[in-house]
Amino acid sequence: MNNKNALLIIDMQQEDGFVLDHFDTVQTNTAALLETARRLRVPVIYTRHINQADGSDLPHGEPLAADGGPSSYRASTRQVEIIERLAPQPEEIVIDKSRYSAFHRTDLDARLKALGVDTLIICGVQTDVCVLSTAFDAFALGFHIQLVSDACTTTTPAGHYSALLIMANWVYALEILTCAECLRALENRKYLSLIPERPDLFAHQPHELESTIARLQTHLVRTQE
Repeated sequence: MNNKNALLIIDMQQEDGFVLDHFDTVQTNTAALLETARRLRVPVIYTRHINQADGSDLPHGEPLAADGGPSSYRASTRQVEIIERLAPQPEEIVIDKSRYSAFHRTDLDARLKALGVDTLIICGVQTDVCVLSTAFDAFALGFHIQLVSDACTTTTPAGHYSALLIMANWVYALEILTCAECLRALENRKYLSLIPERPDLFAHQPHELESTIARLQTHLVRTQE
């Protein structure tokens, strides 16, 4: 792995409005990535999704609470803070956003360019929403992306893997790898990953989803040393 990478941790917040699949594992894997990144002095950047308490900045159709404010990620509440075990250190960057993508109406792109970053190691939640949107925008802005598959999650395994397959099909600057392999990469050791060699590599019909997920997994799981 080159020395122009940064770890981007997306929306690992206290907000508990959604039940996330295997979230404990994702937290553990994110903590491992965070520990290694800090030890190796890789820049760490967090995002927080925050909605204005009065609902004034919500997009059309966003769910509302009884008082007309946002039903989740409400500003000035504990729910928008990063979970304690992953809490940022004082020198680490925290980007607040009001839309799915970490790049939308934020200075993330400018900050990354100022740091000389060309590769984003992405983890966080939710795979099929904020992670997906951020990955597409990062690709459009010219970044290489290393997506850590088991340090991301969403509400269902189907949603998680469907998003991974979409990204593998169309984000051409993408590399997908597990946390264990990403730790190897950070330490400049040989590692296993999936780099799609052509567009729509994982095209499938609805009845083929399960077998296509299995095909994706064969690229990510180390079967022998």
